[in-house]
Amino acid sequence: MHGKHLYEYAVIRVVPAVHREEFLNAGILLFCKSANLIKVRIALNEAKLRSLAGDADPEQVRLNLRSFERIALGTAEGGPIARLDAPSRFRWLTAVRSSSIQTSRPHPGYCDDLEGTAERLFAELVG
Repeated sequence: MHGKHLYEYAVIRVVPAVHREEFLNAGILLFCKSANLIKVRIALNEAKLRSLAGDADPEQVRLNLRSFERIALGTAEGGPIARLDAPSRFRWLTAVRSSSIQTSRPHPGYCDDLEGTAERLFAELVG
């Protein structure tokens, strides 16, 4: 994708104990309406997860993150929300919710390279 792109991104957060409001950055969503694109990158740091919640089940967290990813990518396994268009999926994924998988509020940006920007954001925000 060449040329300038207006995009939005949000950080995907794992919130093991919602009532404590502590979270672990576990991925990023990058959405570009003009490219009709959602990029998602996820990585779970189990050591950080254990430091926040020793009783958290990493495999269950991974399953929840995979569901989130399937919706973002619009795969058949993502269910009815995954069948929505990219803007609707991004808005649904970034809606405020009290669950173990949440996102930051969306932030805007402008770039020439959506793939490179997604990788840079992932490295900076998730590591």
